[in-house]
Amino acid sequence: MTRNLIAAGILSMALAGVGSAQGTASSGENGTHYTRAQLKQMAREAHTREQYRALAGSYGKQQKDYLQQAAEEKQEWIRRSQNIMGVAAKYPRPVDSARNLYEYYMYKATEVAELSAKYIRLAAPGTVATGQ
Repeated sequence: MTRNLIAAGILSMALAGVGSAQGTASSGENGTHYTRAQLKQMAREAHTREQYRALAGSYGKQQKDYLQQAAEEKQEWIRRSQNIMGVAAKYPRPVDSARNLYEYYMYKATEVAELSAKYIRLAAPGTVATGQ
């Protein structure tokens, strides 16, 4: 009786693990958003092309999000540039805040684009994955 309960518990854990792994591999296509911790864990555990593709897709989605935010901040920067006060304006002026946000989003977009390119290369056929 106890042996059957233990076997059933192990089997249910194994099935839950398989379902989780399948969800992780296909998340790049369906647009699932991962936290930074989840992405780091996925990067540590990635060994197959599908896992690398999922990572590349997730980082590619992040890049698009950052580029969209940067475009919005650029518009705000332009709008605020029209209304600059005189020399007595205190720093940081609203225009400076918009410019800084734009530069930050562009930096982050570049950063995740590099990670996406890295995982695309690792997912390419004939690439030998090394422990990184």
